[in-house]
Parts: sequence; C-alpha cells; structure tokens
Amino acid sequence: MSTSHTPLRTSVIGSHPFPSWLELAASQLDKFGPDDLAELQEDAVIAAVHDQVAAGLDVITDGEQTRLDFNLSFYGFIDGIALESQPPRRFGPPAHDQRGRHPILKPLSAPRGLGVVDEFRRLQRVARALGLPSSITLKASVPGPYTLSGRLVPNLELGYSDRWAITEALLPMVRSELEALVAAGCTEVSVDEPSMSCYAHREDPRRFVDIFNRTVAPVRGKTRVCTHLCFGNYRARAVGPRQLSPLFPAFLDLHCDEMHVEMASREFAELERIGPIAERCDVAVGIVDVKSYYIETADDIERRVKRCLEFAPAERLVFAPDCGLSQTARWAAKRKLNAMVEGVRRVRKSLGIS
Repeated sequence: MSTSHTPLRTSVIGSHPFPSWLELAASQLDKFGPDDLAELQEDAVIAAVHDQVAAGLDVITDGEQTRLDFNLSFYGFIDGIALESQPPRRFGPPAHDQRGRHPILKPLSAPRGLGVVDEFRRLQRVARALGLPSSITLKASVPGPYTLSGRLVPNLELGYSDRWAITEALLPMVRSELEALVAAGCTEVSVDEPSMSCYAHREDPRRFVDIFNRTVAPVRGKTRVCTHLCFGNYRARAVGPRQLSPLFPAFLDLHCDEMHVEMASREFAELERIGPIAERCDVAVGIVDVKSYYIETADDIERRVKRCLEFAPAERLVFAPDCGLSQTARWAAKRKLNAMVEGVRRVRKSLGIS
C-alpha cells in the first residue's frame, strides 16, 4: 500500500471519550432493549465523529464508542473464555491489578469474528449520513494478538501453556478480522500492539516482529497498515519502562505503512528515533499528552512539529495524541485535538502545503 498522503497528516489512535450520557447508560444496560442499545451506539459514534471532524482531523475513527475497553471488549466475541473475573484489588490508587484476568475453559475460537467489521460499517454509515468529504480517511483499530492475550490465564491441559501459546491461538482470529475489514472497504487499519512496546525490554523484540508480520501478511499492500506503540495508559498509568531503545533496530522490520510512537508524555525523549523509522515507513508522532491535563496550545504544537522536521521529512510525518483518548475527559480531548490540528496547520502553511 502506498504511504503517499498529505504531508504532516493529523490522525488519532482509536478511542475517544464517552459522552457522559453513554457512561451513565453503560452502567445500566439491562434497562434498555436491543433497539435502544443500537440507537445509543449510533448516537455515540455520531458524537465522536462530530468532535473529530470539528477539530479538522485528516483521519478519524468511530472513537471505539461501542467498546467498554479497547482490549477486553473483544473477549465477548471469543468462545472458550470465562467472562466473569474478579480483579485482585478493588480499592486504592488505580493500577493494572484492578483489571480482571479471564480463565480459558475450552479451545478458543471466534466464529462471529471480533466485531470490528460491524463497527467500521457503522462508521461508514455515519460518515455517509453526515456527508463527510472523501478527503477524510476512516480508520479501524484492532488490538494485535499479543496485546489481546494479556488478560487471559494459560491453561496447560488445553495446550495454552503461556502467553506466547495464547497469542498464537489468537493470531488467526485477528488476521481474519483484518481480511474482513479490507473486504468491507477499510483503507486504513491500525493493529495496536502496546504490550509489545511495554515488554520489549524483557522479551526478544524479533519475536514480536515475527508475530506482527504474520498477523498482517494477508492484508499487506491491500490497505494502509498502521501500528500503535505506547507504554500503557490504563487510568493514565504506564506499565513498562518508557524507552524506545529496547524496540530497535528490530522494530524497523515491522511490515507497516505507519508506526506510531509515544513522545509527548516523555517530553520528546529519543525524538531522534523517528529518523530511522521514517526511512522505512511513515512515522506518527504522539504530539499531545493524553495523560496530562495541561492543554497544549497551537503554539506548543507548532514548535513540536518543527522539532520533528529536524529528524524526518514532512511527507513521512503524521501527528496524533500519544494514545487513545478514552482515559481523558471529553472537554480536554476536544481542546487538545483542536490545538493539535491548528498547530500542524500553521506549519503546513509556512511550508506551502495545502
């Protein structure tokens, strides 16, 4: 797939904050009928699309408004998992041990797919109804199999001896979902693997590259393949050492058209790393910090974009938040996106890019 696009492109990772009314509704879903729920979902996607289009983004998503979690919601589509789980700790400061882990009870399968195709078709429908211009790209996001395996408990008797074995079982499910997305007309898909960047310091990063490349192999060259790498954002908390160095040079061999790296929350440490990435593919720089309630100004963004241009050419640069925006209040998310787009627009104008 060609990586050509408007230089200094603006994009998002995937998730967008839920409207307050959706948060309230999600806490009492048993009170709604199936048609009520469908209406809730569609209205929430319309709200997320509105926020992104109003900001002026080049690439938008459905905001993952039908997912209760970027990752865990997919377990509802996978047979063989005990969906009810108890977190080890319920109280105190938020951390990853407040998320449940799910035992595997029988061989894993996803006979209905993973649900992303339906999400994308809803996004297409909303975009048509709103009359969005074709210049706005509609992107779908899917967690990669290694990240998807993270909350599943191994089962030796069933052959799922460790996380790697579970990953191998999930890989064909993700791959099939990607193929179905391409068949549905999806021209840009992000295979999100934040767990790989979180744990590359303790694992062989070449093994991660092999997993990713086998996952995307059937759709390579048929859609724009992106990947999102960060260091964790559950309750705005990182879960791994926030360093890119353990990933490289191995991750330069990822078969993707766009590689996203978290930068803003790390005060743009290792910014020079985007240079080698840009020699292989487009590099999406996390330019606003989703873990901070400091609202970046357009001036901030303009300065940051110019710093990035010292290491990578404009035609290879994409700008996005550090991570999905689901853990950020909606009022702040909208202001951050507005500033991001305006700051990038200023640099485009100074370079004579329309």
